[in-house]
Amino acid sequence: MSIINKAAAIGGGVIGAGWVARLLLNGIDVSIFDPDPEASRKVSEVMKGARRAYKQMVPGGLPKEGKLTFAKTIAEAVADADFVQESVPERLDLKHKVLAEIDTHAPANAIVGSSTSGIKPTDMQVAMKKHPERLVVGHPFNPVYLLPLVEIVGGDQTFPEAIEVAKEIYASIGMKPVVIRKEIEAFVGDRLLEAAWREALWLIKDGICTVEELDDIMRYGFGLRWAQMGMFQVYRVAGGEAGMRHFMAQFGPCLKWPWTKLMDVPEFNDELVDLIATQSDDQAHGLSIRELEKIRDDNLVAIMDALSKQNKGKGWGAGALHKDYTKQLAKLAAKKPVASKAAERAKAAKPVKRAEKPKKKKKG
Repeated sequence: MSIINKAAAIGGGVIGAGWVARLLLNGIDVSIFDPDPEASRKVSEVMKGARRAYKQMVPGGLPKEGKLTFAKTIAEAVADADFVQESVPERLDLKHKVLAEIDTHAPANAIVGSSTSGIKPTDMQVAMKKHPERLVVGHPFNPVYLLPLVEIVGGDQTFPEAIEVAKEIYASIGMKPVVIRKEIEAFVGDRLLEAAWREALWLIKDGICTVEELDDIMRYGFGLRWAQMGMFQVYRVAGGEAGMRHFMAQFGPCLKWPWTKLMDVPEFNDELVDLIATQSDDQAHGLSIRELEKIRDDNLVAIMDALSKQNKGKGWGAGALHKDYTKQLAKLAAKKPVASKAAERAKAAKPVKRAEKPKKKKKG
């Protein structure tokens, strides 16, 4: 069960709207600020997809959704929030402006999480003059309402207590918080993705494969392994009975071979963009982004559901967390709403009307 009652979302793009969906579907009220005139429509589209996915996850019924309010200003959005998630574009000057305003108007005990994909919290919290100690990076992965991972990173001024509270908040809405031990740009997840992305760009540019062929190699091969075991556990198994030491001894020398262009970057020009975009259009076979999102969400729910049944029913990896999360949502759905104190007082003050006794019929 969540430890927060009211959250604020600053920014309603793909990531911001994903946060809104996860929070609302956990029964938490959310106040959002986004100056985009299309923000309401975009958030609504994401909510449709999230509701659809959650109904598959918890077919017995979902908790009562939190109330969504569109605020006119940042100050209005964060005024009474227990938790604030900032998801504005990756520009440090913009982050400074937004975080300074959040810091000025949010309650002093409200944790502030930033969805940044790579900016260090130390570089952001300098703009927070009142309470920089409450800022953490809370970096999620898309779609936020389904993928449970959130990387938590503290800056130079972040209090350890703030990190602990942030872990509790994210865990309470079904996420897997992982605290990054040292503050670095791009953290861990995006550093791994960036390495694969760089190599992929070279493979496409050099005509080694198409984008569809590269994606097939991932989704039919090691992508399936990574969905239930991470890189190191997969390689431990690959080492046979001797485990990781044998694997390292066998494949360690490969690191010196010229297999990768990892430290070099292809020229990011119009020609490369056109090549990849054209191949990507072909790969989509006419499916719209919304249709692809539905396919993605259905697959993710099915994979996590399958993993939840493994390990003698205890669940494995993301499946174990998925199993606990769906149980949590089912309990929230079954829980009767508690009447507010004002409603209880009004009920107590209202005189109870006694039922009238039925009139006796006259003997005729």
